[in-house]
Amino acid sequence: MKHLMRNRANPHIRELLAQNGLSISKLIQPIFIIEGLKGEEAILGLDGNNKMGIDAGLKQIESDLEKAVRQFMLFSVPEKKGINADSGAQIVRAIKQRFGNDLHLWVDTCLCSSSVDGHCCIFHQDKKQRGIIDLEASLLALSDYALAYADAGADGIAPSDMMDGRVGAIRNILDKNAHVNIPIMSYSTKFASQFYGPFRGAANSTPSFGDRKQYQIDVRNKNDALGASQRCASEGADLLMLKPGMSSIDLLSPIKRQNKLPVGVYQVSGEYASLVLLAKEGLSDFDKALLETWQVFSRAGAQYIITYGARKALDLGLSKT
Repeated sequence: MKHLMRNRANPHIRELLAQNGLSISKLIQPIFIIEGLKGEEAILGLDGNNKMGIDAGLKQIESDLEKAVRQFMLFSVPEKKGINADSGAQIVRAIKQRFGNDLHLWVDTCLCSSSVDGHCCIFHQDKKQRGIIDLEASLLALSDYALAYADAGADGIAPSDMMDGRVGAIRNILDKNAHVNIPIMSYSTKFASQFYGPFRGAANSTPSFGDRKQYQIDVRNKNDALGASQRCASEGADLLMLKPGMSSIDLLSPIKRQNKLPVGVYQVSGEYASLVLLAKEGLSDFDKALLETWQVFSRAGAQYIITYGARKALDLGLSKT
């Protein structure tokens, strides 16, 4: 049975998915909170975005709420590496205790920031299978993370790992633990892209060996991209998402037609940083270029946009809804 009501459950998600053009309510602001960090540190290339300790993060969210931002994507980074969701859950709990229903908190659900090797999965440890993904262990860990975040008060779970079966595993554990109304926003078509560099520095998630091509999609493969989103839809995703946004823009319409689900884009760190660099070199007007990219995403059919500039939208003249 399809649970369509998850996408109608509160005013924030109804505004996010309303089919009425571009507004601030359709923008999601990423936020990086680092366990144990005092104050904040700038993220290279992402002007206006910082890595923050919890106190600085709460102040930033308060400021963003004053600018009409209501949707946030949390990236939590533990102080010590290890497959454990406790620190992330504590951060979720602190945010929701402070702001309650004033915001809608999506939580990026992956292992890369906490795993020792920086990968989004767990590998087999025995010599014969070294370098091969242990899918069962990976899905179990991802499910545990999702449940910990949901128990802490997360409004939505956003798995970004690209493992086969992870949406189904997460949906199953959420439903079994009285979280049937929490939606899953799946990073359903995520390419092995060169445009993630600034993010990896912010999230401390650069792989210590190899790359992520075992589980992220080859940029040349359209059918694989379509199949990945279809997989997530069939496993119970409530929202689908393409990443990177601009270089995936040709896939928006076919994925919407294929799956009949809301589809959004992530304007990733390298895309955003390129606008910053163009402006610094005097080659473009940053605000106008940023707004142009959002308008293009909306024109192409994106129902929501994850962007590092959401907190600038009110100043750029976007309406709140």
